[in-house]
Amino acid sequence: MGALRYLTAGESHGPGLAVILEGLPAGIPLTEDDIAIDLARRQRGYGRGARQAIERDRAVIGGGVRHGRTLGSPILLTVENRDHESWARIMQAAPLTDEDAAEILAQGESGVKRAVPVTRVRPGHADLAGALKYGTRDVRDILERASARETAARVAAGGVARAFLRTLGIEAWSFTAEVGGVAVDRARCTRSREVAEESPLRCPDPGAETRMVARIDEARAAGNTVGGVFEVVVHGLPIGLGSHVHWDRRLDAALAGAVASIQSIKGVEFGLGFEQTRRFGSEVHDVIEGREPDGAWVHRSNNAGGLTGGITNGEPLIVRGAVKPISTLARPLPSADLVTGEPVEKAHYERSDISVVPAAGVIGEAMVLLTVADAVLEKFGGDSLEETADNLRRYRGRIARRPAGAADPKDAEDAAGSGVGSGGDD
Repeated sequence: MGALRYLTAGESHGPGLAVILEGLPAGIPLTEDDIAIDLARRQRGYGRGARQAIERDRAVIGGGVRHGRTLGSPILLTVENRDHESWARIMQAAPLTDEDAAEILAQGESGVKRAVPVTRVRPGHADLAGALKYGTRDVRDILERASARETAARVAAGGVARAFLRTLGIEAWSFTAEVGGVAVDRARCTRSREVAEESPLRCPDPGAETRMVARIDEARAAGNTVGGVFEVVVHGLPIGLGSHVHWDRRLDAALAGAVASIQSIKGVEFGLGFEQTRRFGSEVHDVIEGREPDGAWVHRSNNAGGLTGGITNGEPLIVRGAVKPISTLARPLPSADLVTGEPVEKAHYERSDISVVPAAGVIGEAMVLLTVADAVLEKFGGDSLEETADNLRRYRGRIARRPAGAADPKDAEDAAGSGVGSGGDD
């Protein structure tokens, strides 16, 4: 991997966030409105905090696009932090003058919480480990970047990847599969994608969603937080993305790393995931039924989640992320002070959410889209969208045909029946 590169910058209460993407071909239709759709989806969801009422996320294209089409040069996107206005002095980039420092000190003494250095580290957050690693006495140096606010930049980048992949017939969507131990019943997922997208938790099972909302309300009333599971599904992928030949070229490894990099993610599954460990092999492996007249290969099931041997197999890609409960609690847990090392009754409290599973699903989509876009570019290349699409089209046509010089299938059946040939992992 590495055909597509991207890098984000910015802090939670800084002036804004930025992301630069390099490696996408020229000619992709792209507007700020295209990217705004996913940014808005990221801000919605039952259980989100007050910050979402402040921000109105929109990415501004600062380079790499002209007249609605990518140029093949690096793409620069910026997202303003509207909340920065209240944090301008606290988060200023310039060194503090004596007057600046006195102003901040006076604010803190008058009860302005944001002006007080953070030293009561939060269990479950990057506070302690980050502060010790980077040698700071104020945890705000860590929490500002560790914050999931950074994911707005990732979602903006994912919107660009979506625009690219859509031109190739590849689409992705996510939904909330579980919240606080309440999981969807696949047999009761009666909502269409469009209807589920507009529901409070972006959930296709209305009955489960009602119980999920109740769990979030229960956590809110207790000053607590609650996690869950989101599922990302990608349709339209060709067979052959990724590779089995090296660990770092396996697409499942790249996807797992991308999804696990999202704040609060503590587990990643493909297809049946851990459920496969509880079944016999005959109940797990997807029977290959053969090739259709149009050249498409068909599996009887998709327990593998669209990946075998680190390579896409033509079935829908299914990735799930396990979201832990948010670390910042309205009723904080006991902790310790970074400077003194002494126990404290309550950890620091920073404005936070109760549950972020629907938003995490949108972020998961972005990371999956970016990873898939990288794999597509690695395999099919192209300096222009037309060239990439043509390479993919010719590849699809080639793998849809019987290999040149291939023996008649009847001969293979006879050989198998006579015991000729062998296989295995050793």
